[in-house]
Amino acid sequence: MANVPKDLKYTREHEWAKQEGGRVRVGITAYAQDQLGDVVFVELPKVGAKVTASKAFGVVESVKAVSDLFAPVSGEVVEVNAELGQKPETVNADPYGKGWMIVVKPSNKAEWDQLLTAEQYEEFLRQGGH
Repeated sequence: MANVPKDLKYTREHEWAKQEGGRVRVGITAYAQDQLGDVVFVELPKVGAKVTASKAFGVVESVKAVSDLFAPVSGEVVEVNAELGQKPETVNADPYGKGWMIVVKPSNKAEWDQLLTAEQYEEFLRQGGH
């Protein structure tokens, strides 16, 4: 079974979300990076950009595929992992750590409760993850 940290929330598009005070850090899951294979390029929004829950905010490109990145919550981007521009492979090496993508200041607290728990995400993966 894929690595699914218990303290995070998840989307059905394989993003993770972590509350940090009034902000939410976002990345893709170990399952997602494993499915993608070697990540070669990550396109992220600029600080100040608005993102909408369940809508694309960027792109991750691997040797196998190009995939949209979907925001787990709506809000304003307050931080972007610029290091991924030079080192996109960090997403493969450390998806829950240095491979994070953006930090969002959420505009709708209720959206947090719509995200999957670790247990729900593991069950989703067991059912095929689609």
